[in-house]
Amino acid sequence: MISAELKVATPISPAANSIGLAGEHFAAATLYLLAGAAGLVWAAPQLAGGAYLSPHVAGITHLFTLGWLTMTIFGALCQLLPVALGAPVRSTRVAHASFWTFAPGVGVFATGLATGSVALHHAGICLVAAGVLLAVGNVAASLPRARARDATWAGVALALTFLTSTLVLGILLLHNQHTGYLGAARLRVLATHLHVAIVGWVLIMIVAVSHRLLPMFLLARGADTRWTPRALALLAVGVGFLAAGLMLGARVLTWAGALLLQGGVACFLRQAYGFYRARLRKQLDVGMRFAGTALGFLAVSAVLGPAVLVRGAALPRLATVYVVFGLGAVVLYVIGFFYKIVPLLAWTAHFRGRMGREPVPTVAQLYSGRLAYAQLALMALGVATLAAGIASGAAAVARSGAVLFFGGVLVFVTQLARIALGRAVRAAAVSPREAAA
Repeated sequence: MISAELKVATPISPAANSIGLAGEHFAAATLYLLAGAAGLVWAAPQLAGGAYLSPHVAGITHLFTLGWLTMTIFGALCQLLPVALGAPVRSTRVAHASFWTFAPGVGVFATGLATGSVALHHAGICLVAAGVLLAVGNVAASLPRARARDATWAGVALALTFLTSTLVLGILLLHNQHTGYLGAARLRVLATHLHVAIVGWVLIMIVAVSHRLLPMFLLARGADTRWTPRALALLAVGVGFLAAGLMLGARVLTWAGALLLQGGVACFLRQAYGFYRARLRKQLDVGMRFAGTALGFLAVSAVLGPAVLVRGAALPRLATVYVVFGLGAVVLYVIGFFYKIVPLLAWTAHFRGRMGREPVPTVAQLYSGRLAYAQLALMALGVATLAAGIASGAAAVARSGAVLFFGGVLVFVTQLARIALGRAVRAAAVSPREAAA
């Protein structure tokens, strides 16, 4: 039973034996984020023209969804399972095997999509499928050993189910690319694949993980936590109804699913608002500002959803803007959590054994707060400008937005490089705002 009142969460110490495992996933994910951002600059004019079915766009989209988001989630679960659920990863060998099949597979598969290479398609999807199945099996075998089966546990289990469904739908779409057997149903299957991936896999996982991590990061006390299970239930049922409606061409089911998804997003936003409102420290650090900005973009995407359902086929640019805000939201949200988790992991690896023997930097001194706020401004403005360019059909504006977003990603990469090396920003250069981070 989930308590309606949440006490202040104590900081979670990283699981030392899985820091390397998480680190390799995060490093690969960052490279794919950089590649995806660079590809976005290249494909921005196509997006502004409404060519969302372009092979180039498909390849770039998978750099974000598989390379950045899924890779990051796999790495984060290596830490979340043992420290938050009390269920260590069943096998670190299987986790490493999953990484070494999935990581190169994403690159091969995305390249195959972008270039239309049949050989790369098949090689990539085989590697990706092997990596996903290994990861899902490993995490699924770990969950029964969890000490508490709360909303986080349930959300992780639900998300894994939708990830498997995403893989099946992706294989169907790939087969159709070579045979055309789906015919006019292709767009409906593509829309189903997209929503099962972004909402069923990524967003449900975000809701589940946020239930544990947001109150800890915000030092929230006394927040009503009943909104998380409501969000998970509505999102899971909503994705099911939407998928059934789209696949069967049943508008009643499709609209029922869309309305349930609206309710699920609203419950998640209400839960996040409760955590932010109940925080003890009123000054927000940069990670939580990334998360707050992402929640705003998620709300915009949710508002656009019904309009896309009504006019999406006739207005492809509207559908593209809807996806840009939704995908931009989850990308920024994950980056916000990166700023909370990765410096702590790096500090633990570099400095925990040196405490008390020599001066060591604080976790916040491993990166520049000023640069992090600059990155947030660049990426948030980039998403908004890209969406405006697509909505208006202005290729130059769309590319400007993509360049801003890419600039923010470059800043992020330099920050992560400093964090990974354990090089502290000069204490004299750290402002009170940065120290609070």
